[in-house]
Amino acid sequence: MDYADRAELKATLGIEADDTTRDALLDRALAAASRGIDTATGRRFWLDPEPSTRIYRTAGRTLWDDVGEVLNVDDIGTATGLTTATGTPGTWSPVTDIETTPDNALARGRPITGLLLASGGWGVQRVQVTAQWGWPTVPDEITQATLLQAARLFRRKDSPEGVTGSAEWGVVRLSRRDPDVWALIEHFIRPGFG
Repeated sequence: MDYADRAELKATLGIEADDTTRDALLDRALAAASRGIDTATGRRFWLDPEPSTRIYRTAGRTLWDDVGEVLNVDDIGTATGLTTATGTPGTWSPVTDIETTPDNALARGRPITGLLLASGGWGVQRVQVTAQWGWPTVPDEITQATLLQAARLFRRKDSPEGVTGSAEWGVVRLSRRDPDVWALIEHFIRPGFG
């Protein structure tokens, strides 16, 4: 799943929409930019098409809130199909009195990142969570960062040694990190990851 499409990248680069001679290079740049953003932020910004199950050990993944204990989970993009159970494989017991955190995350276009057990603590070794993982929608900042980085990667073929230049400005070494891309993605870095 790429965070921008080829037509947007062509427009960014000033390439005519009907020019298909560089489509493979453009697609590769989009894929590399999207996966690079995933790696830099420690998360991905698309929503799984169907719920799937993940198992979490509670040690080191919980913290106490004023109301109860919160289990930190991977990004969940919708509450539809969200179920939890505690126990061990083969002996799972459903847990129904959970709340999602942060409050109003989905309404703000952000993912659910925690499950609050208000009736006390999780107090178990494992929690089974079934959900649609990812983000509700791709944030605009991520789309823009993808376009900037993909354009940079596409143009990189013209500066094979990491050096670019012109007769007017002379030779310039390319920086390792684009400051505009970083400014767009840095507040999406998963806590404890970056």
